[in-house]
Amino acid sequence: MTRLFLTASLAALAACATPSAPEPRVDHVGFVEAHLTEDPKPERVEIVETAIPLPLPGQLKPLEPEPAKKPALSPEGAIEEGRAGAVIEPSPEGFLNAVQVYPYTEGALYRLYASPGQVTDIALQPGETLVSVSAGDTVRWIVGDTASGSGRAARAHILVKPVAAGLQTNLMIATDRRTYHLELESTPATYMAALSWRYPQDELAGLTARNADIAAQDAVPVERGLSLETLSFDYRITGDSPDWTPVRVFDDGRQVFIQMPSGITASEMPPLFVLSSGGTAELVNYRVRGHYYIVDRLFTAAELRHGTKPQTVVRISKAGAAPRPRWFGG
Repeated sequence: MTRLFLTASLAALAACATPSAPEPRVDHVGFVEAHLTEDPKPERVEIVETAIPLPLPGQLKPLEPEPAKKPALSPEGAIEEGRAGAVIEPSPEGFLNAVQVYPYTEGALYRLYASPGQVTDIALQPGETLVSVSAGDTVRWIVGDTASGSGRAARAHILVKPVAAGLQTNLMIATDRRTYHLELESTPATYMAALSWRYPQDELAGLTARNADIAAQDAVPVERGLSLETLSFDYRITGDSPDWTPVRVFDDGRQVFIQMPSGITASEMPPLFVLSSGGTAELVNYRVRGHYYIVDRLFTAAELRHGTKPQTVVRISKAGAAPRPRWFGG
């Protein structure tokens, strides 16, 4: 009975001492460098201010004597000077086909030239809702409104037509987004077929929001969205032990994630060389996101290589892979 007990104990100890499956032997020649790709997301836009030229020391000149103070303007003169300085005239470079496109600025006065027998179309921003239209002269100027498009592309239009040449008046358009002020003038033959605006502040706000969205996407950790039930950490990290040795390697059944040390910079990350699950060299895509390499498919073995002679190599292999005598050459 004692001999039977000892035999069973030795068998149990032998089972515990059974070595784990050996690491598969890998031929360095068979590895193919993986292709680094970028995440399909919009690029961040750099927003800069307009440069203001400053004089160099050799360009500094003595100040001119202060000119005599101008006499104070009368209220009427101040109003006329301010109004004249706020008027924006049409320019050749502002035309897009037959449409004069003004840059929108709060408080500016936009010139509109019209002609008897011709209609000028004032097109608002798509999606902008017209609230009211007010004209200084509603007897000799015909003002109406219409709309084009539907849904988010819906666009309000104000139509203007004078009954005679040599007329002047002003027009105020109120919408749910802004207010437009126009100076209307009728001429015998010259007229503007249409005018609209571009909106630099809206464009800047859109770029700022786009950059904020990209920054928020970059801040989302790789671990978010992964299911613990599908993760496999059955990978071995062998070879050299540089400072950039991966912290851990795991996959979710579809992609392989290689976590690098937190102190590593993008310029220090070495290229990745991989073998497919069948042991053949294949070109695969991978991305770098934060401190992770994200490989777009599973692999049996991979290597991170840095330098040439001597070359630093860190090998990553699937621990559950069956041992092979040698890949690529038997």
